Amino acid sequence: MAEPFATLHLEHSSTVDRAADELRRAIFDGELESGTALREVALAASLGVSRPTVREALTILVAEGIATREPHRGVTVSSPEADSVRDVCAARWVLEGAGVRRWREADEPQRERVRATLHDYTSAVRRGGSYQQLNERHLAFHVSLVGLTGSPRLVAMADNLVVELKLALAQVDRLRRNAHDQADTHTALVQLLEDDDIDGASAFLQQHLADAEVAIIEALGLA
Repeated sequence: MAEPFATLHLEHSSTVDRAADELRRAIFDGELESGTALREVALAASLGVSRPTVREALTILVAEGIATREPHRGVTVSSPEADSVRDVCAARWVLEGAGVRRWREADEPQRERVRATLHDYTSAVRRGGSYQQLNERHLAFHVSLVGLTGSPRLVAMADNLVVELKLALAQVDRLRRNAHDQADTHTALVQLLEDDDIDGASAFLQQHLADAEVAIIEALGLA
């Protein structure tokens, strides 16, 4: 009888993860633009890994929505679509708005999570973090707002929306160089919550998400 863990290969898995990480970095930093074909042979040579490793790394990116696999065309860097951006932003308002309106009822660890993710984001901006780092911390803050609802299912839904939005937001930040403005906006939102101005915070968030929708569509030429 075979050993139950005989098929586990930590070193191989780590290589796949590192390859996926490097591809994410290149995509979020603009080295690989939307629509770029991700050819296994070329990537394997560039990364110094095998084609199967690249294939597995690409599978991870496809699952995350960062890349798209099409029959007879292979894998390409995903291209955001206007209708998808609008739908994601509308769904974000439902989830994040519900969280903001629960600020008073949320427990202290949930509120502290919002403060902590804001601090992580603004600190990354001050340090001049990469677009990938800023993107991840930015979106983590928004998911923390959903966490104020106390619902793991709603947080899971928000995590899924974040995956769809990561690439579009990274491209907008890169094009507009607006990370500092975004940090100021998020700080202002949390200050409204700390001041117990729930209606003001709710209206602020709704306008922020509406502005984000317009900015993404216009910056990426999706109108």
